[in-house]
Amino acid sequence: MKYVYRARTKAGKMETGTIEAYSREAASLLLQKYNIFVTYLEEQDKESSFLRFLQFESKVSRKELAVFFRQLSLMLQSRVPVVQSLQALSSQTNKASFKKILQEISSLVQEGVPLSEALSAYPKVFNNFCVSLVKSGESTGNISGSLAYISEHLELENDIMGQIRQAMVYPMFVVLVLFVVLGIIVIEVIPRIMDLIKETNSKPEFFTSMMLGFYTFLASYWLHIVAGSFFIVVFLVYYFSTKEGKKNYDALSLGTPFLGGLLKKVYLARFCSNVSTLITAGISINKALKITEDTVSNVVYKGIISEIERGVSGGERMSLVMVKYQAYFPNFIVQMIKVGEETGKLDTTLMEVVRFYQKDIKRSVDLFSSLLEPVMIIFLGIIVAILAISVLSPLYGVLGNI
Repeated sequence: MKYVYRARTKAGKMETGTIEAYSREAASLLLQKYNIFVTYLEEQDKESSFLRFLQFESKVSRKELAVFFRQLSLMLQSRVPVVQSLQALSSQTNKASFKKILQEISSLVQEGVPLSEALSAYPKVFNNFCVSLVKSGESTGNISGSLAYISEHLELENDIMGQIRQAMVYPMFVVLVLFVVLGIIVIEVIPRIMDLIKETNSKPEFFTSMMLGFYTFLASYWLHIVAGSFFIVVFLVYYFSTKEGKKNYDALSLGTPFLGGLLKKVYLARFCSNVSTLITAGISINKALKITEDTVSNVVYKGIISEIERGVSGGERMSLVMVKYQAYFPNFIVQMIKVGEETGKLDTTLMEVVRFYQKDIKRSVDLFSSLLEPVMIIFLGIIVAILAISVLSPLYGVLGNI
Protein backbone atom coordinates (compact mmCIF):
# COMPACT_ATOMS: atom_id res chain seq x y z
CA MET A 1 0.00 0.00 0.00
CA LYS A 2 1.12 3.56 -0.70
CA TYR A 3 1.05 6.24 2.00
CA VAL A 4 1.16 10.00 1.54
CA TYR A 5 3.23 11.86 4.14
CA ARG A 6 4.18 15.38 5.17
CA ALA A 7 7.27 15.81 7.29
CA ARG A 8 9.65 18.43 8.67
CA THR A 9 13.39 18.01 8.18
CA LYS A 10 16.03 18.90 10.79
CA ALA A 11 16.56 22.17 8.91
CA GLY A 12 12.87 23.02 9.43
CA LYS A 13 11.90 22.52 5.80
CA MET A 14 8.52 20.90 5.05
CA GLU A 15 8.44 18.13 2.46
CA THR A 16 5.77 15.81 1.08
CA GLY A 17 5.97 12.47 -0.67
CA THR A 18 4.75 8.89 -0.84
CA ILE A 19 6.14 5.71 0.64
CA GLU A 20 5.16 2.10 0.04
CA ALA A 21 4.72 -0.16 3.07
CA TYR A 22 2.58 -3.05 4.27
CA SER A 23 1.00 -1.04 7.12
CA ARG A 24 0.78 2.50 8.50
CA GLU A 25 3.00 1.54 11.45
CA ALA A 26 5.64 0.16 9.07
CA ALA A 27 5.51 3.32 6.94
CA SER A 28 6.06 5.44 10.06
CA LEU A 29 9.09 3.38 11.11
CA LEU A 30 10.54 3.43 7.59
CA LEU A 31 10.28 7.24 7.51
CA GLN A 32 12.03 7.57 10.87
CA LYS A 33 15.29 6.32 9.40
CA TYR A 34 15.41 9.45 7.20
CA ASN A 35 15.62 11.59 10.38
CA ILE A 36 12.47 13.56 9.61
CA PHE A 37 9.52 14.48 11.84
CA VAL A 38 6.31 13.12 10.29
CA THR A 39 3.32 15.45 10.73
CA TYR A 40 0.86 13.65 8.43
CA LEU A 41 0.65 10.05 7.22
CA GLU A 42 -2.38 8.55 5.49
CA GLU A 43 -3.04 5.82 2.96
CA GLN A 44 -3.23 7.07 -0.61
CA ASP A 45 -6.70 6.73 -2.23
CA LYS A 46 -8.11 5.37 0.99
CA GLU A 47 -11.16 3.22 0.32
CA SER A 48 -14.30 3.01 2.39
CA SER A 49 -14.33 0.51 5.24
CA PHE A 50 -17.12 -1.47 3.55
CA LEU A 51 -15.17 -1.86 0.29
CA ARG A 52 -12.05 -2.78 2.26
CA PHE A 53 -14.13 -5.35 4.14
CA LEU A 54 -15.23 -6.98 0.87
CA GLN A 55 -11.65 -7.29 -0.39
CA PHE A 56 -9.78 -10.55 0.17
CA GLU A 57 -6.43 -10.29 1.87
CA SER A 58 -3.99 -13.16 1.91
CA LYS A 59 -3.18 -13.67 5.60
CA VAL A 60 -0.12 -15.29 7.08
CA SER A 61 -1.29 -18.52 8.69
CA ARG A 62 -0.49 -19.65 12.22
CA LYS A 63 1.50 -22.56 10.79
CA GLU A 64 3.61 -20.24 8.61
CA LEU A 65 4.36 -18.03 11.61
CA ALA A 66 5.34 -21.06 13.72
CA VAL A 67 7.79 -22.20 11.03
CA PHE A 68 9.17 -18.66 10.66
CA PHE A 69 9.84 -18.24 14.40
CA ARG A 70 11.29 -21.75 14.66
CA GLN A 71 13.71 -21.16 11.77
CA LEU A 72 14.68 -17.70 13.02
CA SER A 73 15.35 -19.13 16.49
CA LEU A 74 17.60 -21.88 15.08
CA MET A 75 19.52 -19.41 12.90
CA LEU A 76 20.14 -17.07 15.84
CA GLN A 77 21.28 -20.03 17.95
CA SER A 78 23.78 -20.79 15.17
CA ARG A 79 25.17 -17.21 15.54
CA VAL A 80 23.73 -15.99 12.23
CA PRO A 81 23.07 -12.19 12.47
CA VAL A 82 19.42 -11.11 12.70
CA VAL A 83 19.45 -9.14 9.43
CA GLN A 84 21.08 -11.97 7.50
CA SER A 85 18.61 -14.46 9.03
CA LEU A 86 15.62 -12.32 8.03
CA GLN A 87 16.95 -11.90 4.50
CA ALA A 88 17.47 -15.66 4.17
CA LEU A 89 13.96 -16.43 5.45
CA SER A 90 12.51 -13.78 3.14
CA SER A 91 14.13 -15.40 0.10
CA GLN A 92 12.70 -18.81 1.13
CA THR A 93 9.12 -17.52 1.56
CA ASN A 94 6.72 -18.19 -1.31
CA LYS A 95 3.87 -15.93 -0.12
CA ALA A 96 4.42 -12.49 -1.67
CA SER A 97 2.79 -10.51 1.17
CA PHE A 98 4.88 -12.24 3.86
CA LYS A 99 8.05 -11.88 1.76
CA LYS A 100 7.49 -8.11 1.56
CA ILE A 101 6.91 -7.89 5.32
CA LEU A 102 10.15 -9.76 6.08
CA GLN A 103 12.07 -7.55 3.65
CA GLU A 104 10.74 -4.42 5.37
CA ILE A 105 11.53 -5.83 8.84
CA SER A 106 15.05 -6.69 7.67
CA SER A 107 15.48 -3.13 6.39
CA LEU A 108 14.27 -1.66 9.69
CA VAL A 109 16.55 -3.88 11.80
CA GLN A 110 19.48 -3.00 9.54
CA GLU A 111 18.80 0.68 10.32
CA GLY A 112 19.08 -0.04 14.04
CA VAL A 113 15.41 -0.60 14.94
CA PRO A 114 15.01 -3.38 17.57
CA LEU A 115 13.42 -6.56 16.24
CA SER A 116 10.45 -6.27 18.62
CA GLU A 117 9.73 -2.72 17.44
CA ALA A 118 10.04 -3.77 13.79
CA LEU A 119 7.58 -6.64 14.37
CA SER A 120 5.15 -4.29 16.14
CA ALA A 121 4.81 -2.34 12.88
CA TYR A 122 2.79 -5.29 11.52
CA PRO A 123 0.05 -5.87 14.16
CA LYS A 124 -2.12 -7.87 11.74
CA VAL A 125 0.66 -10.44 11.43
CA PHE A 126 2.61 -10.25 14.70
CA ASN A 127 0.26 -9.70 17.63
CA ASN A 128 1.13 -8.19 21.00
CA PHE A 129 1.92 -11.66 22.39
CA CYS A 130 4.73 -12.23 19.86
CA VAL A 131 6.09 -8.69 20.19
CA SER A 132 6.15 -8.84 24.02
CA LEU A 133 8.01 -12.15 24.05
CA VAL A 134 10.61 -10.86 21.59
CA LYS A 135 11.00 -7.68 23.68
CA SER A 136 11.48 -9.84 26.78
CA GLY A 137 14.13 -11.86 24.94
CA GLU A 138 15.92 -8.66 23.92
CA SER A 139 16.03 -7.43 27.53
CA THR A 140 17.36 -10.77 28.85
CA GLY A 141 19.70 -11.41 25.93
CA ASN A 142 17.89 -14.63 24.98
CA ILE A 143 16.00 -13.75 21.78
CA SER A 144 16.40 -17.24 20.32
CA GLY A 145 14.78 -18.73 23.44
CA SER A 146 11.83 -16.32 23.20
CA LEU A 147 11.39 -17.12 19.51
CA ALA A 148 11.34 -20.84 20.36
CA TYR A 149 8.64 -20.18 23.00
CA ILE A 150 6.54 -18.37 20.38
CA SER A 151 6.96 -21.20 17.88
CA GLU A 152 5.96 -23.86 20.44
CA HIS A 153 2.94 -21.80 21.47
CA LEU A 154 1.79 -21.34 17.85
CA GLU A 155 2.30 -25.04 17.10
CA LEU A 156 0.18 -25.91 20.14
CA GLU A 157 -2.60 -23.56 19.01
CA ASN A 158 -2.39 -24.94 15.48
CA ASP A 159 -2.80 -28.51 16.79
CA ILE A 160 -5.88 -27.53 18.82
CA MET A 161 -7.53 -25.70 15.92
CA GLY A 162 -6.55 -28.54 13.56
CA GLN A 163 -8.59 -30.97 15.67
CA ILE A 164 -11.64 -28.71 15.36
CA ARG A 165 -11.22 -28.39 11.58
CA GLN A 166 -10.80 -32.15 11.22
CA ALA A 167 -14.12 -32.74 12.99
CA MET A 168 -15.91 -30.48 10.50
CA VAL A 169 -14.61 -32.20 7.34
CA TYR A 170 -17.12 -35.09 7.35
CA PRO A 171 -20.35 -33.08 7.88
CA MET A 172 -19.24 -30.53 5.28
CA PHE A 173 -18.56 -33.35 2.80
CA VAL A 174 -22.00 -34.89 3.44
CA VAL A 175 -23.73 -31.53 2.98
CA LEU A 176 -21.79 -30.96 -0.26
CA VAL A 177 -22.82 -34.38 -1.60
CA LEU A 178 -26.43 -33.67 -0.64
CA PHE A 179 -26.42 -30.37 -2.56
CA VAL A 180 -24.87 -32.06 -5.62
CA VAL A 181 -27.53 -34.81 -5.58
CA LEU A 182 -30.32 -32.24 -5.15
CA GLY A 183 -28.86 -30.17 -7.99
CA ILE A 184 -28.80 -33.13 -10.37
CA ILE A 185 -32.37 -34.10 -9.47
CA VAL A 186 -33.69 -30.54 -9.83
CA ILE A 187 -31.93 -29.91 -13.16
CA GLU A 188 -32.20 -33.32 -14.85
CA VAL A 189 -34.82 -35.55 -13.22
CA ILE A 190 -37.75 -33.34 -12.17
CA PRO A 191 -38.38 -31.75 -15.62
CA ARG A 192 -38.66 -35.24 -17.16
CA ILE A 193 -41.07 -36.37 -14.42
CA MET A 194 -43.23 -33.30 -15.06
CA ASP A 195 -43.33 -34.13 -18.78
CA LEU A 196 -44.23 -37.75 -17.98
CA ILE A 197 -47.10 -36.72 -15.67
CA LYS A 198 -48.48 -34.30 -18.28
CA GLU A 199 -48.35 -36.94 -21.02
CA THR A 200 -50.11 -39.61 -18.94
CA ASN A 201 -52.51 -37.24 -17.12
CA SER A 202 -51.76 -39.15 -13.93
CA LYS A 203 -52.19 -37.73 -10.42
CA PRO A 204 -48.84 -37.41 -8.59
CA GLU A 205 -48.33 -38.90 -5.13
CA PHE A 206 -47.78 -36.73 -2.02
CA PHE A 207 -43.96 -36.72 -2.10
CA THR A 208 -43.94 -36.19 -5.86
CA SER A 209 -46.36 -33.25 -5.53
CA MET A 210 -44.15 -31.79 -2.82
CA MET A 211 -41.03 -32.12 -4.98
CA LEU A 212 -42.78 -30.65 -8.04
CA GLY A 213 -44.03 -27.73 -5.95
CA PHE A 214 -40.49 -27.13 -4.71
CA TYR A 215 -39.19 -27.22 -8.29
CA THR A 216 -41.89 -24.79 -9.51
CA PHE A 217 -41.02 -22.41 -6.68
CA LEU A 218 -37.29 -22.55 -7.52
CA ALA A 219 -37.94 -22.10 -11.25
CA SER A 220 -40.15 -19.05 -10.63
CA TYR A 221 -38.09 -17.28 -7.97
CA TRP A 222 -34.52 -18.56 -8.38
CA LEU A 223 -33.14 -15.10 -9.17
CA HIS A 224 -34.82 -13.62 -6.09
CA ILE A 225 -33.53 -16.49 -3.94
CA VAL A 226 -29.94 -16.11 -5.17
CA ALA A 227 -29.96 -12.31 -4.80
CA GLY A 228 -31.66 -12.46 -1.39
CA SER A 229 -29.26 -15.12 -0.12
CA PHE A 230 -26.26 -13.11 -1.32
CA PHE A 231 -27.38 -9.92 0.41
CA ILE A 232 -28.30 -11.77 3.61
CA VAL A 233 -24.86 -13.42 3.75
CA VAL A 234 -23.06 -10.12 3.05
CA PHE A 235 -25.15 -8.31 5.66
CA LEU A 236 -24.59 -11.00 8.32
CA VAL A 237 -20.85 -11.16 7.70
CA TYR A 238 -20.62 -7.36 7.77
CA TYR A 239 -22.81 -7.12 10.90
CA PHE A 240 -20.78 -9.74 12.76
CA SER A 241 -17.62 -7.82 11.88
CA THR A 242 -18.95 -4.74 13.74
CA LYS A 243 -18.40 -4.28 17.47
CA GLU A 244 -22.01 -4.96 18.46
CA GLY A 245 -22.40 -7.83 16.01
CA LYS A 246 -19.20 -9.55 17.13
CA LYS A 247 -20.26 -9.26 20.78
CA ASN A 248 -23.62 -10.90 20.02
CA TYR A 249 -22.01 -13.57 17.84
CA ASP A 250 -19.40 -14.45 20.49
CA ALA A 251 -22.03 -14.69 23.25
CA LEU A 252 -24.28 -16.80 21.00
CA SER A 253 -21.46 -19.17 20.01
CA LEU A 254 -20.49 -19.79 23.66
CA GLY A 255 -24.13 -20.58 24.51
CA THR A 256 -24.61 -23.07 21.67
CA PRO A 257 -25.13 -26.66 22.92
CA PHE A 258 -21.97 -28.81 22.65
CA LEU A 259 -20.20 -26.35 20.32
CA GLY A 260 -20.21 -23.70 23.05
CA GLY A 261 -18.60 -26.11 25.52
CA LEU A 262 -15.97 -27.08 22.95
CA LEU A 263 -15.19 -23.43 22.19
CA LYS A 264 -14.80 -22.69 25.91
CA LYS A 265 -12.23 -25.48 26.18
CA VAL A 266 -10.32 -24.04 23.22
CA TYR A 267 -10.30 -20.50 24.70
CA LEU A 268 -9.26 -21.83 28.12
CA ALA A 269 -6.40 -23.86 26.63
CA ARG A 270 -5.18 -20.82 24.67
CA PHE A 271 -5.52 -18.56 27.73
CA CYS A 272 -3.45 -20.89 29.92
CA SER A 273 -0.88 -21.41 27.16
CA ASN A 274 -0.51 -17.64 26.60
CA VAL A 275 -0.11 -16.76 30.29
CA SER A 276 2.23 -19.69 30.97
CA THR A 277 4.50 -18.86 28.01
CA LEU A 278 4.66 -15.16 28.96
CA ILE A 279 5.41 -15.88 32.64
CA THR A 280 8.12 -18.37 31.64
CA ALA A 281 9.71 -15.62 29.53
CA GLY A 282 9.95 -13.40 32.64
CA ILE A 283 6.89 -11.19 32.11
CA SER A 284 4.84 -10.27 35.21
CA ILE A 285 1.41 -11.86 35.75
CA ASN A 286 -0.61 -8.65 35.35
CA LYS A 287 1.26 -7.74 32.15
CA ALA A 288 0.86 -11.30 30.86
CA LEU A 289 -2.89 -11.02 31.45
CA LYS A 290 -3.01 -7.67 29.65
CA ILE A 291 -1.15 -9.09 26.64
CA THR A 292 -3.40 -12.18 26.63
CA GLU A 293 -6.48 -9.92 26.71
CA ASP A 294 -5.23 -8.18 23.55
CA THR A 295 -4.77 -11.49 21.72
CA VAL A 296 -8.15 -13.06 22.63
CA SER A 297 -10.66 -12.83 19.78
CA ASN A 298 -13.81 -13.64 21.79
CA VAL A 299 -15.31 -10.42 23.21
CA VAL A 300 -16.84 -12.21 26.24
CA TYR A 301 -13.53 -13.75 27.32
CA LYS A 302 -11.71 -10.51 26.53
CA GLY A 303 -13.93 -8.63 29.01
CA ILE A 304 -13.50 -11.28 31.72
CA ILE A 305 -9.70 -11.36 31.31
CA SER A 306 -9.71 -7.56 31.56
CA GLU A 307 -11.53 -7.83 34.92
CA ILE A 308 -9.06 -10.50 36.11
CA GLU A 309 -6.13 -8.28 35.10
CA ARG A 310 -7.67 -5.33 36.94
CA GLY A 311 -8.08 -7.44 40.08
CA VAL A 312 -4.51 -8.80 39.93
CA SER A 313 -3.15 -5.27 39.40
CA GLY A 314 -5.12 -4.26 42.52
CA GLY A 315 -3.36 -6.91 44.60
CA GLU A 316 -5.84 -9.81 44.40
CA ARG A 317 -4.87 -13.35 43.52
CA MET A 318 -5.84 -14.47 40.03
CA SER A 319 -7.69 -17.53 41.38
CA LEU A 320 -9.83 -15.39 43.71
CA VAL A 321 -10.94 -13.11 40.86
CA MET A 322 -11.69 -16.10 38.61
CA VAL A 323 -14.15 -17.55 41.14
CA LYS A 324 -16.63 -14.84 40.06
CA TYR A 325 -16.66 -16.20 36.49
CA GLN A 326 -17.08 -19.96 36.98
CA ALA A 327 -19.42 -20.16 33.99
CA TYR A 328 -16.36 -19.41 31.83
CA PHE A 329 -13.49 -20.51 34.12
CA PRO A 330 -14.53 -23.83 35.74
CA ASN A 331 -13.54 -24.81 39.26
CA PHE A 332 -10.85 -27.17 37.92
CA ILE A 333 -8.86 -24.25 36.47
CA VAL A 334 -9.43 -22.06 39.53
CA GLN A 335 -8.09 -24.79 41.85
CA MET A 336 -5.09 -25.54 39.61
CA ILE A 337 -4.17 -21.84 39.44
CA LYS A 338 -4.58 -21.58 43.22
CA VAL A 339 -2.10 -24.46 43.65
CA GLY A 340 0.30 -22.78 41.21
CA GLU A 341 0.10 -19.48 43.09
CA GLU A 342 0.75 -21.17 46.45
CA THR A 343 3.69 -23.24 45.20
CA GLY A 344 5.22 -20.48 43.06
CA LYS A 345 4.99 -22.68 39.96
CA LEU A 346 2.12 -20.99 38.14
CA ASP A 347 3.70 -21.34 34.69
CA THR A 348 4.20 -25.10 35.13
CA THR A 349 0.69 -25.58 36.53
CA LEU A 350 -0.87 -23.67 33.64
CA MET A 351 0.94 -25.87 31.12
CA GLU A 352 -0.47 -28.93 32.91
CA VAL A 353 -3.93 -27.43 32.39
CA VAL A 354 -3.12 -26.92 28.69
CA ARG A 355 -2.11 -30.58 28.30
CA PHE A 356 -5.32 -31.66 30.05
CA TYR A 357 -7.47 -29.54 27.73
CA GLN A 358 -5.56 -30.75 24.67
CA LYS A 359 -6.60 -34.32 25.50
CA ASP A 360 -10.10 -33.22 26.54
CA ILE A 361 -10.63 -31.34 23.27
CA LYS A 362 -9.49 -34.39 21.30
CA ARG A 363 -11.92 -36.60 23.26
CA SER A 364 -14.76 -34.11 22.66
CA VAL A 365 -13.98 -33.91 18.94
CA ASP A 366 -13.82 -37.72 18.64
CA LEU A 367 -17.14 -38.03 20.49
CA PHE A 368 -18.69 -35.37 18.27
CA SER A 369 -17.49 -37.18 15.14
CA SER A 370 -18.69 -40.59 16.36
CA LEU A 371 -22.16 -39.20 17.18
CA LEU A 372 -22.42 -37.03 14.09
CA GLU A 373 -21.56 -39.77 11.59
CA PRO A 374 -24.64 -41.99 12.19
CA VAL A 375 -26.89 -38.91 12.49
CA MET A 376 -25.68 -37.60 9.13
CA ILE A 377 -26.07 -41.05 7.54
CA ILE A 378 -29.66 -41.33 8.81
CA PHE A 379 -30.44 -37.77 7.68
CA LEU A 380 -28.94 -38.39 4.24
CA GLY A 381 -30.79 -41.72 4.02
CA ILE A 382 -34.14 -40.05 4.75
CA ILE A 383 -33.52 -37.38 2.10
CA VAL A 384 -32.46 -40.00 -0.47
CA ALA A 385 -35.51 -42.16 0.40
CA ILE A 386 -37.90 -39.22 -0.08
CA LEU A 387 -36.26 -38.35 -3.39
CA ALA A 388 -36.36 -41.98 -4.53
CA ILE A 389 -40.08 -42.28 -3.69
CA SER A 390 -40.79 -38.96 -5.42
CA VAL A 391 -38.97 -40.05 -8.57
CA LEU A 392 -40.05 -43.70 -8.73
CA SER A 393 -43.75 -43.41 -7.78
CA PRO A 394 -44.74 -41.67 -11.07
CA LEU A 395 -42.87 -44.37 -13.02
CA TYR A 396 -44.70 -47.16 -11.17
CA GLY A 397 -47.98 -45.31 -11.76
CA VAL A 398 -47.36 -45.18 -15.50
CA LEU A 399 -46.30 -48.85 -15.63
CA GLY A 400 -49.43 -49.81 -13.69
CA ASN A 401 -51.66 -48.12 -16.27
CA ILE A 402 -50.09 -49.97 -19.18
